Amino acid sequence: MSGIYIHIPFCKQACHYCDFHFSTSIKKKDEMVLALAKEIAVRKSEFDDEIVETIYFGGGTPSVLSNNEINFLISEVYKNYKVVENPEITLEANPDDLSSERILELSKSPINRLSIGIQSFYEDDLKMMNRAHNSEEAKKCLEEATKYFDNISLDLIYGIPGMSDEMWRQNIQTALDFGIPHISSYALTVEPKTALSKLIQTGKIAEPQDEVASNHFMILVEMLKKNGFIHYELSNFGKENYFSKNNSAYWLGKKYIGIGPSAHSYDGEKRGWNIANNSLYLKAIQNDELPIETEVLTISDRYNEYIMTGLRTIWGVSLDRIEKEYGSEYLNYLLEQSQKFLNDDLLSIDNNILKPTLKGKFLTDGIASDLFYLNLDE
Repeated sequence: MSGIYIHIPFCKQACHYCDFHFSTSIKKKDEMVLALAKEIAVRKSEFDDEIVETIYFGGGTPSVLSNNEINFLISEVYKNYKVVENPEITLEANPDDLSSERILELSKSPINRLSIGIQSFYEDDLKMMNRAHNSEEAKKCLEEATKYFDNISLDLIYGIPGMSDEMWRQNIQTALDFGIPHISSYALTVEPKTALSKLIQTGKIAEPQDEVASNHFMILVEMLKKNGFIHYELSNFGKENYFSKNNSAYWLGKKYIGIGPSAHSYDGEKRGWNIANNSLYLKAIQNDELPIETEVLTISDRYNEYIMTGLRTIWGVSLDRIEKEYGSEYLNYLLEQSQKFLNDDLLSIDNNILKPTLKGKFLTDGIASDLFYLNLDE
């Protein structure tokens, strides 16, 4: 089983913290939709032996596309690929695009999962992040969306400067009150060259504090566990049967094709990425070229990826799989590197599966990088 990711590189406005690829000008939207459709068709031979289980519209803000444009792209996937009977088809959307009429329209389309970028239910936070919606729109869109969609995920950001523990609890509680079955939650991070980075440098916004973020993370884990959510990936929590199939495929190393500017692809042996420039992407596709760069993954690359994704998920890192797929040299190295984290109760081994403990979860990415093998192939 495999997936198709479609990157829609447009946004109404730039959020201060975002470093994803997008444009705030949508004058080339029609051209882009046709180019995406063409790339979908041109790359079908990559999935000759694959069955598509998930179609995911990410971005950018995919909800800037009309329903007709979304349906057209879905039909192009069906026309060119083998698709399972009930695929998970997700649309990332922002509250300001989800009017009652739009939600009703979407509910009649093949889209069966919404991922809604709420980020916070507080007005001041939304203004600070330069989000296009306000708190009222956030609540109203969830009220409407839950009437028509069962499978909804929402995004929340923690560690925001000035957000108290109580405010963070209230943010989570508001999401729970709507009966949402999946929550993705991330710490506010300051990426270089973003507006947020400049605002912090000029002293207009306080810098996010790791201690605050760590505390918010523990509150999140505790509250969602009490409410029947499974913490199946570092930043993702789902009720039983509501894990994101699309995202789980990434973490479990399944194949996927990324369509659109800046989209990434993976076939088990090599990784590819499209050019992150709308004009150059359009020009290449119109000239019957694929604007993609690829790299063949070495055994060390594949080991490192498995460590990173495995430690972030409920499935952990299988020591048996490490030995079988990468050899005893890698297994010995992993056990040696893990020792200090096992001693500090940040990692544990159970049934030959290496996983972070509750104490180690917030530090997972840092721990993973210490377990990477850097030079075995050289």
